[in-house]
Amino acid sequence: MSAITSATSPAAAANATAATAGRTPKQVLGQDDFLKLITVQMTQQDPMKPMEDTSFIAQMAQFSSLEQSSQMARDMTALRSDLKLQSASALLGREVTVGTAKGEVSGVVEFVDSTTDDVRVSVGGQLHSFSDIVRVAPAAAASTQTQT
Repeated sequence: MSAITSATSPAAAANATAATAGRTPKQVLGQDDFLKLITVQMTQQDPMKPMEDTSFIAQMAQFSSLEQSSQMARDMTALRSDLKLQSASALLGREVTVGTAKGEVSGVVEFVDSTTDDVRVSVGGQLHSFSDIVRVAPAAAASTQTQT
């Protein structure tokens, strides 16, 4: 028996291994994948035995359902983001406690920032994620009311 030797250099083999290690397999087929499958199926079918109408209609219904589900997921993500921004805005001027890696920080919410994917609140001049808030109370100045 003869051994097969590699014609690639060790550096090329290391690069190929690194590229393969960095690649993550796709877990879910998307609408583009579904459309490609239907296209390939249509081009590869036997002209003497074309795909049945019911089969094609069922696949198109699945495609339509997939598109609607994808749109609903995008809409739900946008709605969640809008609700987060609205909830964070309601905290303006209120005393909050934020959990951080170094402990807890308390202070009044000065402003709300939504320039990134995450809604953040400014407490004591520092931006903190809205989801890190662990306690909300009325602002100290607002809680001391004078009676007339």
